[in-house]
Amino acid sequence: MYLGTTKLTPYLGPWLKPHKTKYANQIGTEKKVMQGLIDELPSFSCYEQSWTPLLTNWMPFYWRDYKQMTKYTYTLPELKDKEALWAGFLEKVRTDIRKAEKAKIVVRDDLSIEDFLGLANMTAQRQGMDNIYPDQLARRIDQVCEANDCRKIFVAQGEDGRLHAGVYIVWDDNCAYYLMGGGDPSLRNSGATSLCMWHAIQYAAVVTNEFNFLGSMIEPIERFFRGFGAKQAPYFCVSKVNSFKFKVIRSIMNRYMKS
Repeated sequence: MYLGTTKLTPYLGPWLKPHKTKYANQIGTEKKVMQGLIDELPSFSCYEQSWTPLLTNWMPFYWRDYKQMTKYTYTLPELKDKEALWAGFLEKVRTDIRKAEKAKIVVRDDLSIEDFLGLANMTAQRQGMDNIYPDQLARRIDQVCEANDCRKIFVAQGEDGRLHAGVYIVWDDNCAYYLMGGGDPSLRNSGATSLCMWHAIQYAAVVTNEFNFLGSMIEPIERFFRGFGAKQAPYFCVSKVNSFKFKVIRSIMNRYMKS
């Protein structure tokens, strides 16, 4: 059995309800709960899950021979001051936004998941993939999120009606998440992606407190997210491999990724 992180589910792992208590007691409670969770896990060949950045204690898993790799996302922890957000952007991001606005590109929030997936699939095709986000899964997630009023789709459209780029966010009471994105490769220099993201960030400020870009460890994407003045937030990818077959597969994959 493989216990991993599923598509369009960036974070899994333990969920611990916060308690207002002494720090030493808090860590003790986390230890007890996590050890109990580990004991209840089914027999598995490989466990590999990325935890929320809010969870910073993985020691109980370390004591049970799990491994940990630190990854980074980028977040905007404070959204209420629009002028401060804009001032924190790198000049390139501000220039791209102004460029898109000057070209009379508008950001719409009334288009459908199908319009968005069309843009996402264009991005996938440019990368030689069938799709980035499984269409049926994305549709099911969208249906549930729309029913619970916790998602918004932002799509940048030019004067000629062509769709340039799209940003898909979901949120809870604490944070908004940039779950999906896409764009027309032939229009990638229009500045529309930055304009879309700026609209998404401003909307997030109305419905929640923080914005999480959900990545990225990929250098060009990291540079783009950092351009919005976002702060690094480490999170843990915790793993354990019990199967020799999985160990061989992971070893081959690690060598391939480093080559």
